Amino acid sequence: MLRSRARDVSFDETIETTAARLVQSGLSLPTRGESFIDITDELQEWLRETGARSGLLCIFVRHTSASLTIQENADPSVQTDLLTALDRLAPQNAGWVHDTEGPDDMPAHIRTMLTDVSLTVPVEDGRFALGTWQGVYLVEHRARPHRRSLKLVYFGS
Repeated sequence: MLRSRARDVSFDETIETTAARLVQSGLSLPTRGESFIDITDELQEWLRETGARSGLLCIFVRHTSASLTIQENADPSVQTDLLTALDRLAPQNAGWVHDTEGPDDMPAHIRTMLTDVSLTVPVEDGRFALGTWQGVYLVEHRARPHRRSLKLVYFGS
């Protein structure tokens, strides 16, 4: 383990690899309306099927009213509270001009802007290098069910 002389900072062991593989795919899944959908297991299974060992998985959601996030996956009340917070930040029926698809239309776009449409997650030994309580979530910001499309790109060995 390396140590920085300037501060009490430490680094894990540095591993060098030749990242020669690029694997791409799509993932399509239904949502049930406004919710957090844990997609960690599906993504992990895809990594296993591709033979991923060490690299990065980039995930991109192809919509402007759904997003991606890494959040706690141990206590479901976290997702409930996060949905409540997003509703407070971008409530329905707040007099939005853009309401072409209903009162949840513009709030969904704002919530996507506040979160993100892409994530990059490190992969070590064929598995996500996530923290103990972390999971990868697709966040549906619309009130009714949709079918969402994600693009997956793995770069590594």
